[in-house]
Amino acid sequence: MRALRNRGNPLSLELCLLRIGDVRRDLGRFGKVLLKGKGSQGRGKKERLVPLINGSRDLLEWWVTGPRWEFDDTVNDPRAPLFPSERRYGDGSSRAVTDDALRTGLAEALARHLPHQVGQLTPHVLRHFAASDLYRNGMDVVAIQEILGHEWLNTTMIYVHVEKSHVEDAWIRAGQRATTRFGGARR
Repeated sequence: MRALRNRGNPLSLELCLLRIGDVRRDLGRFGKVLLKGKGSQGRGKKERLVPLINGSRDLLEWWVTGPRWEFDDTVNDPRAPLFPSERRYGDGSSRAVTDDALRTGLAEALARHLPHQVGQLTPHVLRHFAASDLYRNGMDVVAIQEILGHEWLNTTMIYVHVEKSHVEDAWIRAGQRATTRFGGARR
């Protein structure tokens, strides 16, 4: 079990690697964050710019200007960890939070607020939820693929869990689009 946890989950590993300079508020409509993935099959780390959607820009602004100061005061250094640990290097600078610390924090929050989810909700499950939620709210599956950093669309489809009524829902939406396109129902 320990060896499996050390491999890291893409979501929590990407968060651990983030630096202040990876947040690019000036890019795109919402700003973007530069994520560094784990890479695959011996390749180097994959990098991708992901838009700060669904309120994530506001959440990051709150974090950087608020609670982050309790752990580290080097907000102006682009190399400083976005999510610092309480642990320090010899020069006094903060280390980045670890995957284990994120997992432990999530487990403690679950025990306090959602005890029935303890042992079931992990960073990886949250990644599946986020993909499914984006899809359910109308995001194109290719855009979700890009956000998740998947090379293959079929990998993304493993993450996107659709409602059992997705065929019927798609039929209704298609009918609504056709009605709008052709000027509404006429008798």
